[in-house]
Amino acid sequence: MACYALVPAAGGGSRMGSACPKQYLPLAGQPLIRHALATLCAVPAIARVFVVLAPDDQQWPGCQYLAAKLRVLRRGGATRAKSVANGLRAMDGVSDDDWVLVHDAARACLSVAHVEQLIRDVGDDPVGGILAVPVADTLKRARADGRIAATVPREGLWQAQTPQMFRRGMLLRALEAAPAVTDEASAIEALGLHPKLVAADATNLKVTYPLDLRLAEWILANRNEDER
Repeated sequence: MACYALVPAAGGGSRMGSACPKQYLPLAGQPLIRHALATLCAVPAIARVFVVLAPDDQQWPGCQYLAAKLRVLRRGGATRAKSVANGLRAMDGVSDDDWVLVHDAARACLSVAHVEQLIRDVGDDPVGGILAVPVADTLKRARADGRIAATVPREGLWQAQTPQMFRRGMLLRALEAAPAVTDEASAIEALGLHPKLVAADATNLKVTYPLDLRLAEWILANRNEDER
């Protein structure tokens, strides 16, 4: 079974407060999306990387230096789940038993080490798994008026990250059965299965708000060679 990567990048990133889609905002001298794509293409175990764009995307900057591994699919849907499902259907040469690592375009600080750890830990798992970090902060559930309703015990809670690694056929069936999910693991869980948690770290952050761009740039600038 081979490994492939799929990066849905058809969204607009409205929480960034920018007219430019989040995945194309500048980060460390290049569009944000290029960082994640370059990392995935640098992993020897990944045979090909597919990026799913909106059909009418006119801002895609291209990545000629990644052309040997990268394939563009203009099959983006109205939601992340639809973009991923459309991408899974359009992946040429990928069998239902092959592994697909779905990664957020906005997680620009993904490292090769993160991906290789996920592949090592999940490669023989019957279900699949995801990168995640144990929740360290105290969690509060809010009331409708913005006041605290309760403190949520954090024991056993993890914050999901990406990539999320599942076999193509299983993931496509899961997304067709549960199209309203916000991540791939949730769709697999809806089938009654239990994906594996693979410990990552906080550097694999998702750029969501303007300050996150500054944090991501600092991480990229200060990462040691053995962390790349």
